[in-house]
Amino acid sequence: MNAIKDKLALITGGASGIGRLVALGLAERGARVVAWDIDEGALERISHEAAKLKLPIAAMRCDVSDRAEVYRQAAKVRELFGRVDILVNNAGIVSGRKLLDTPDEKIERTMAVNVLAQFWTLKAFLPAMIEKGEGHVVTIASAAGLVGVTGLADYSASKFASVGLDEALRMELRKQRSRVRTTIVCPFFIDTGLFAGVKTRFPLLLPILKPEAVALKIVGAIARGKKRVVTPPFVYSVYLLRLLPVRALDAVADFFGISSSMDDFKGRTHE
Repeated sequence: MNAIKDKLALITGGASGIGRLVALGLAERGARVVAWDIDEGALERISHEAAKLKLPIAAMRCDVSDRAEVYRQAAKVRELFGRVDILVNNAGIVSGRKLLDTPDEKIERTMAVNVLAQFWTLKAFLPAMIEKGEGHVVTIASAAGLVGVTGLADYSASKFASVGLDEALRMELRKQRSRVRTTIVCPFFIDTGLFAGVKTRFPLLLPILKPEAVALKIVGAIARGKKRVVTPPFVYSVYLLRLLPVRALDAVADFFGISSSMDDFKGRTHE
């Protein structure tokens, strides 16, 4: 499936940040969009924005960390709008603290939102895609899912899990000869407010990314059926760096400022 027009797309965390921009981008290309979010203020804002722009975006509150709520709202989506063709697992949160400074509840919340929620949405919407013989699952991971980052232990772990989930799912679908496609997205830090205060030592190689540019890449990948989006291109070097001895890998991470990028992290003022 390489078309977006007239497809039904569901985006978790779809009322703000990258999720909002992807929702707008898909709707502008002719998709019908359902934006799930827990932030009722953001849901209200995207509803007004969609109405002003005359875009088919329906905003629905859903706490994706709550399995029962995901299944309940998924049934409502099917009843109101039909089968989901494009699932964008985008919802995510950041604790932004060193491991021993992160409360247990924060770690559990990070895993519930960033990882487990993807299993619930997949179980809710993937069977119909497989039965239909077409569909697209997009997983918004992170460059922190390719290399561990100081101050992001729980977040990195969740994004490593997302990368593994996408890869295993892709293998399963391929073995089933299913035409359902998958896309993994691994960007460097994005200037959405979620990572307010992060820094980069070499902005030409590892710039803090503009959300509009990342959203455009994601929408383009959905349109073309691209399996992997890694941005900026320098992040691809991580795959080669993993061939180095651990001490050398750590030294490279220190040199490029990966180990100190979170030193001045502030994050959003609310989750």
